[in-house]
Amino acid sequence: MQMDKVLELQAVLLRNHPQMSYKGVPSWPPRWIWLDGPEDKHPKGEVGILRTVLLSKDRVNRCFLLMFHEESSYIGCLLFDDEIFCGQITKLLEAHCNRHIADIGCIDLSHTL
Repeated sequence: MQMDKVLELQAVLLRNHPQMSYKGVPSWPPRWIWLDGPEDKHPKGEVGILRTVLLSKDRVNRCFLLMFHEESSYIGCLLFDDEIFCGQITKLLEAHCNRHIADIGCIDLSHTL
């Protein structure tokens, strides 16, 4: 098999994409900050259901994610070095609201490389 064919077979998942970072620090998954609900369960990682995605209105390349986990709501922030990639990811995430965060981390972004 040719080397270019082997590279085509390798998926680049959202959670591992090289542009899912800010100044060399991975953005995914975000840290979750408790907003509301019975109690703060201190969730970590790819947990919960994505409910809303908001692109920051300031000039910083970031978007905010609202997710629900075990009857509580949490907010997280994704930071990016690249403004265009930030906009692309925001639109992609908006299209995947009401899905599990872990499933979203599995989205293949090979086409963006």
